[in-house]
Amino acid sequence: MIGGAVRFVLLLLLAATVAPAADIEGNILILRKLTKRTVTASAGSYQRGTAVELGPDPTVDPLAYEREHVVVYLEGALGSKPVNATIEQKERRFSPDLLVVPAGSTVSFPNLDPIFHNVFSLSKAKSFDLGNYPRNQSRSVPFQNPGIVFVNCHLHPNMAAAIVVVPNRFYVRGDAEGRFTLAQVPAGEYTLVAWHKTAGFFRQKVQLPETGTVKVQFSIPLGPETTARHVHDR
Repeated sequence: MIGGAVRFVLLLLLAATVAPAADIEGNILILRKLTKRTVTASAGSYQRGTAVELGPDPTVDPLAYEREHVVVYLEGALGSKPVNATIEQKERRFSPDLLVVPAGSTVSFPNLDPIFHNVFSLSKAKSFDLGNYPRNQSRSVPFQNPGIVFVNCHLHPNMAAAIVVVPNRFYVRGDAEGRFTLAQVPAGEYTLVAWHKTAGFFRQKVQLPETGTVKVQFSIPLGPETTARHVHDR
């Protein structure tokens, strides 16, 4: 009897400590290709020693590629959960070419090619140069501040990646259809941000109720008849 009463009290306390939260469900509308194709010389035309063929382009629908390369996140200090992430250097490419991490995270850059690579960035959010290093070696970089970090290789001009350092744990990438969900966001008013490497930043205000779902849409890029909007659907 006492045990049951204790459990009941614990359940009441747990319910009292759970903050009201809602979901954000969205859609990214992209109707044309935005990313320019990178033309790269063959390995033999500029490289001595071991030849490493350039990895193939991903065989995906061009618009699906664009939607999957949109990062959506909330602005504001809502609590961050740093992670340890990796961008590989393989077949003269950075993989993945787009990475999203919360502020405070660390990213490793292992070289998996039988040639030297270099990793550097001149971005305002984080600048660094890891120097040249050979196969099976790795370097790591901490990313303390939110921002966009563009990563390149001094030795191979085609190699490019972007790291989006977000301010909190509420972030997501669009899927091939342009859909995304941010789950269990505390009730309140926020600025929702969408970022695409070519199109840039898009922002809109969202008001989240204590429960339910808020639906949003981002049209990228914005045109004269397409605007970012959101509606409530509880």
